[in-house]
Amino acid sequence: MKKRIVAAFLTMAMAVGMLTGCGTGSDGSASGAATTTADGKIQVDFWYAGGKTAVNVFQDIVDEFNESQDKYEIVTTTQADYSETYEKLQAAIAGKKAPDMVLLDVDASQNLNEKGLLADINEFIQADSDFEEDDYIDVFYGQGESEDGKRYSLPAYGTTQVLYYNIAAFEAAGIDPNSIETWQDLAEAAAAMTSEDGTFVGWEPMWGYNNLVDAALSNGATLLSEDGKTVMINSKEWVEVWESFRQWIHDDKIMKVNSGGQGWEYWYTTIDDVLQNKAGGYTGSSGDQADLDFSIVAAMEQPGFNDNPSAPTAGALQLAMLESSSDEEKQGAYEFMKYFTSPENQAKWSMGTGYIAVRQSTLEVAEFKAYAEENPQALVPISQASHATASLSDPTGGKIFDALSIAADKVELENISAQEALDEAQKTAQEALDSIK
Repeated sequence: MKKRIVAAFLTMAMAVGMLTGCGTGSDGSASGAATTTADGKIQVDFWYAGGKTAVNVFQDIVDEFNESQDKYEIVTTTQADYSETYEKLQAAIAGKKAPDMVLLDVDASQNLNEKGLLADINEFIQADSDFEEDDYIDVFYGQGESEDGKRYSLPAYGTTQVLYYNIAAFEAAGIDPNSIETWQDLAEAAAAMTSEDGTFVGWEPMWGYNNLVDAALSNGATLLSEDGKTVMINSKEWVEVWESFRQWIHDDKIMKVNSGGQGWEYWYTTIDDVLQNKAGGYTGSSGDQADLDFSIVAAMEQPGFNDNPSAPTAGALQLAMLESSSDEEKQGAYEFMKYFTSPENQAKWSMGTGYIAVRQSTLEVAEFKAYAEENPQALVPISQASHATASLSDPTGGKIFDALSIAADKVELENISAQEALDEAQKTAQEALDSIK
């Protein structure tokens, strides 16, 4: 993409205070005219989402970046959650009003890249002699590269779902956390903790298909067949796990799922249940750690299912730049990506939020080493990520995951058998897969 800004035009823009044109042309392609701020910095519009603590830590790092140099200004817009970010981004792209940089989950960034909407970061990396590619953790770094070698995103941070348990509840029931080696062990513990009147429930899986997928993967399940032609989500490995959760929730009533509400409301309701001594524990994000009181709860890795090893997913939340932005805005986006993923800022981010740092050298940052010694729960998601399954890829552009989401609601909320729910989901997903073959 040719650079078309000239110095005289920038000088004029600085004189009037702010360039009024946006960074994209009327057809959505780069116009070559970067938006500048009143003090002459190139403005980089950035959309992201996160929990209440994560948003504040993220904004702190943005502010520090803006103050650290005088060329670029990151201007942020927060969204309710990752899904809303993706939905609004698609609408903004269609309306030729897309931001320059965005924080996305793996599937969303992959889908946008396949449509040619994300810029190739390789050209910036190759021009940067200071970029330390080998220091990025493979399981996260590899999730932002396409089969043809295009790097369409950099990992901002990693996340994986771990177990947070109520220390007092475990002690009162005589449960040793180290004895939880399988999901069946956890179900037994949940049964021991659940009160007869139902005012205290043993365990609370987080609403949605993610926890169920993690447990299925820990039962040897796969999303697709080896040749990639068949959707496998109604195989016995899947059905056994999902039916177990249906039984634990609806028949045995030793588990409960909170659902609905605005944005992350269901998530914080689940956390509050455990912190307020209404539940024995829950399955949640590594990023919950900043919102938890570790005098009340402790963390442990997800177990395996039956005799199978633990294999939950570990995903990267990714920083991507839009192809429609000007070269100057893309360079500013890259500079921020590099800043955010520095070992020092990754340490600050991980300590402040609980999310997993994507740089190996973060573990050697003095502040993080001292923090981990005092807060051993910080190392639990890092340890789990070392043997986790990389985030699953949906070749249909999200239709398999949509089918799983519908099936999860049927199992968790409507008490429909796992076989029925997953058979329906498999049919829908297989049709979507066949349509692209």
